[in-house]
Amino acid sequence: MTFLRTLLVSLFSLVVAVAGAIVLAVVAAAIYFSPGLPDVRQLQDFELHTPLRIFTSDGRLIGEFGEERRMVVDYDEIPQDMINALIAAEDASFFEHAGVDPRGLARAAVELASSGGAIQSGGSTITMQVARNYMLTLDQTFTRKIREILLALQMEQVLSKQQIFSLYVNKIFLGNRAYGIATAAETYYDKPLSELTLAETAMIAGLPKAPSAFNPLANSERSLIRRNWILFRMRELGYIDNDTYAAAVQEPVTARRHYTQTEVDASYVSEMARQYAVERFGDTAYTGGYRIYTTIDSELQPAARQALASGLIAYDQRHGWRGAEQSDIAASLVEAQEQTTTQGLEEELSESPEIRQTARQAAERSQTEIAGIDGDVSNWLQVLERTPNYGLLRPAIVVQSGGREMQVLTRDRELKTIPWEGLSWARAYQNPRSRGGEPSSADQIAVRGDLVRIVENDDGSVRLSQRPDVEGSLVVQDPRTGAILALQGGFDFNASKFNRAIQAQRQSGSIFKPFIYLAALDDGGMTAASVVNDAPLVVDDGSNSLWRPVNSSRDFQGPMRLRPALARSRNLVTIRVLQSMGVNPTIDYLAGFGFSVDRLPRGLSLALGSASLTPMEMTNAYAVIANGGFQVSPWFIERVTRNDDNEVLDEATPRIACPSCADGQQSVEIDGKEYPVAERVADPAAVYILRDMLRDVITSGTGRAALSLNRDDIVGKTGTTNNQRDAWFAGFNSDLVTTVWVGKDSNETTAEYGASAALPIWIDFMGQALEGTPPAIPERPATVVTARVDPDSGRRLYDEQSGGISELFREDRLPSYQTRTISRELEEASGSQGSGAAESIF
Repeated sequence: MTFLRTLLVSLFSLVVAVAGAIVLAVVAAAIYFSPGLPDVRQLQDFELHTPLRIFTSDGRLIGEFGEERRMVVDYDEIPQDMINALIAAEDASFFEHAGVDPRGLARAAVELASSGGAIQSGGSTITMQVARNYMLTLDQTFTRKIREILLALQMEQVLSKQQIFSLYVNKIFLGNRAYGIATAAETYYDKPLSELTLAETAMIAGLPKAPSAFNPLANSERSLIRRNWILFRMRELGYIDNDTYAAAVQEPVTARRHYTQTEVDASYVSEMARQYAVERFGDTAYTGGYRIYTTIDSELQPAARQALASGLIAYDQRHGWRGAEQSDIAASLVEAQEQTTTQGLEEELSESPEIRQTARQAAERSQTEIAGIDGDVSNWLQVLERTPNYGLLRPAIVVQSGGREMQVLTRDRELKTIPWEGLSWARAYQNPRSRGGEPSSADQIAVRGDLVRIVENDDGSVRLSQRPDVEGSLVVQDPRTGAILALQGGFDFNASKFNRAIQAQRQSGSIFKPFIYLAALDDGGMTAASVVNDAPLVVDDGSNSLWRPVNSSRDFQGPMRLRPALARSRNLVTIRVLQSMGVNPTIDYLAGFGFSVDRLPRGLSLALGSASLTPMEMTNAYAVIANGGFQVSPWFIERVTRNDDNEVLDEATPRIACPSCADGQQSVEIDGKEYPVAERVADPAAVYILRDMLRDVITSGTGRAALSLNRDDIVGKTGTTNNQRDAWFAGFNSDLVTTVWVGKDSNETTAEYGASAALPIWIDFMGQALEGTPPAIPERPATVVTARVDPDSGRRLYDEQSGGISELFREDRLPSYQTRTISRELEEASGSQGSGAAESIF
């Protein structure tokens, strides 16, 4: 008994001594490390790296930039299932302990002793992980572990459990650039947290421990095992019942890679805003949580994108089928079976055999879904997964082709049948102006294993398509403020990031002519009834060569008034108008429309649109006509904010057109905000008359197709450059200005005019944009009067004279009365034209 008593006393003393030593060690560590520890109170106001986000004017997301994709959520926004799943996976006693888990620390101590000073699993609680992720390095050392423990203990004194948990779920990396649970839900399932199933929730909760090893996109079997172990733990901890557990573990892997889901596709504008942010804020643009609100209209932008894409596809189909995008996919692939293994998984995987069994069953179900056609399907799906969509075009692989239909497999694992109506257009492309004969069967177009493109019709049917070999742009502007309301810089941003709306300097062609006519009406002393000879012309360009311009129709119509000359886009008349005013004075006048004068050629070719200008520049110039003569400037950044819009860094105050403002008025108040008034650069009467002349382009000229819109408030001008390299249409009412350009980046011919290539796109967009809106026609200036003139001579008619047509004039520029016979007037105006000789201008 004495020996036993002595032994017990000795053991007790040893335990007390060890405990005392541990306490002393902890105290000593605290004394030693505490002075160098960061202040945990900084976590109360810690700013996480948050990406740059770009929005439409009404707050719909159009772009996100930043290495760390993160959406911060508050604790009360986290579903209870997600809280329970993370607790089950990472720290079952989180809400009970004081920052550290003694059992976990004991396990870490054993590992420390056996590894010679290197930490293995670490036994970290969620609080310790927060301490490490926010305030320490990731080095696996004894010193870091001690600091981590001390910080965790301090954090529990300063922060609530809910605050700590929120810090944790918003910081953790979960693979595929996803930081935080809300971002992971969007990345893997394209859902908000509140819509995740229990199985999906458990899958995300399994990622923090090893985002790569347990990633459902990289290793579905390992991720299933991890997910089902978490569900098993949730059942053991009483968070779910047996039936719920049994149902959840049977769900297959549904995770897919979902990129940033924008609400409105405006990638070209989003990139413009990104460049602005980098210039403004430097590298912090990607991490500072900046929000840029653009002027883009969330309804007009999708319409612009759809109209341009549809128009370019239609153009392309008019010119023929260039063949499959890639032929015989199955033969070009080398099948690689990925070998998966469960060796080396952590100890929890062996706790329950049912976890392994249900994981394998779910994996088998997932494989069954992609079978059903033949052995090529797996390879085909791999190709489709890595082949991007382009605009409205989706990739597909031909499964069967013959007779009058074609069957294709899509990325969504659907079989689609293309009827002959969607195939018969595919006559073989020969050159821009020529196609082969119509095919007689589907296998003449594409065969099994070919990668093709399809587009879905409004009724759900599909038709064969291909990526167009022509490009385009569409720009929409508010003429009163200059704000860009929609912008599409190409067929698809993923196909080409070159923004043709602002970067492509293309010859403007005939859409430049209205500015020559406006200069003549405003400063040149001419009227809409002025007669100019449409006759041959020879010009010495100063380089020992002669320029003989012609009309696109290759004919000449003799003396004609400016109104019909503009409607019919007569080149020779426009050249003579410019020659009569002088090139340099005209260029000085055009500077008020926002044109860069150093890019306007100082020669008579300027009249025909030889200047290379961007679609944005042309749209802004037309805005001056649409708003009555005020020089507005294009802009697209409405405001820039931070901290969830609590801090406004920049806010636009553009110069706006104000027809009702008094002369000399500097500013005007709109909706309680003061705006500067834009400078008037053109006489309102001259602008009104030109606009009325442009209406004739729609009613009787090259833009007649726009009559299909059944609106009397739209005007515009077609444009086509030499060899049909550029096709344009610019048109507007008082609310919207829209310019469409179609051409090839290679500057090769499109083999189409503006009326056939660009105008249909403009009509498609404006039909959607103006639907249900009232006519937007400007008020007629008091200085504009109507007079009856002779249609041949342009002279005024006396009241007693019959016939004639009505014309608009500035009241100070009425033409003289007709006093001689029309035949004599025509004879004098024609000069030598009747003999067929060309007039020279040297």
